[in-house]
Amino acid sequence: MATSAAPSVSAARTSKTTMRALIKHHAGPGLKFIADHPKPTPGPRDVLIKISKVGICGTDRHIWEWDDWAAGRIPVGIVTGHEFVGVIEEVGSAVTRYKPGLRVSAEGHITAGIDYNSRTGNAHIASDTRILGIDRDGIFADYACVPEENVWPVHAKIPDKVAAVLDPLGNAVHTVMAAGVSAKSVLITGTGIIGLMAVTVAKAAGAGRIFATDINPGRRELAKKLGATDVFDPRNSSWISDVKKGCRNEGVDVLLEMSGSPAAYDQGFSALRNGGVAALLGIPAKPPTFNITQHVVFKGATVLGINGRRMFETWYQMEELLLSGKLELNDIITHEFPLEEFEKAHETMISGAGIKVVMSVNG
Repeated sequence: MATSAAPSVSAARTSKTTMRALIKHHAGPGLKFIADHPKPTPGPRDVLIKISKVGICGTDRHIWEWDDWAAGRIPVGIVTGHEFVGVIEEVGSAVTRYKPGLRVSAEGHITAGIDYNSRTGNAHIASDTRILGIDRDGIFADYACVPEENVWPVHAKIPDKVAAVLDPLGNAVHTVMAAGVSAKSVLITGTGIIGLMAVTVAKAAGAGRIFATDINPGRRELAKKLGATDVFDPRNSSWISDVKKGCRNEGVDVLLEMSGSPAAYDQGFSALRNGGVAALLGIPAKPPTFNITQHVVFKGATVLGINGRRMFETWYQMEELLLSGKLELNDIITHEFPLEEFEKAHETMISGAGIKVVMSVNG
């Protein structure tokens, strides 16, 4: 694990042209704390945001560990991170919608808005998408620049620690809403961070019975606390017949695949009824061996690929769900560390000692 001694915080914040930042400094594990990284300057259509809190997600874990995906995608030298809440400090000369002092988050998928999908209501899958902390400098820093179009004002009743994780919550909301879970039996395979969020979102969205699987007993118990009717250890596949028997001997109406595990794909589709809907968010580490004839063609299943969040339908849905008071996130957001303790923060998330980990930057 790469480490770097952090200069004093007070010294790091005295310059008007530099800032503290976490950099992917080499093609290997870890990040580096830089006290005097150049502070970004907003362009005419950009806003400069002073970052308050940030969330660490699964993508950040890939970057930290420098696995095959990260090595093939992440440029060395980039500021990482993409989940955040902050306050606008400066706006570009052509910005008309926002002013300094506004508390905001932002959609991390940035597009010019001119390709087919952007112009037909599907900008979240635009062909020219560039992602904060992956394709361009992100938000593990004192400041970040974001295009005006991507800014999301945060409602005053939503606390900072929740506003910092709107990005992954949006993944869960998009998956649940796309599948249409109201009054349906739902199976969630994988109760990691977003899978757990999907449990509470599905419950709030009016799902009937919610079944969940995970190899971690603590995550299974938390899923039950959040609203799952029954939870199962997928290492014993007998649960599939039990669930099917309880669902008219046919299977669940909806599958939400959140793990990326090839075994979970196979089990989830096995438990899905003929004509059911499967929404797939989990990303396998390698292409899985999957019986598409049995699980999709002969089953007549509707399969939905879920990427990011709908811009900005999902954000409006998130806000309404949060303001309704129906989402339970306190048990999911388990730890908070100052930015200077970034190594401990990442270790807590990667080890499983914490679930959703937040870092305070200027909070």
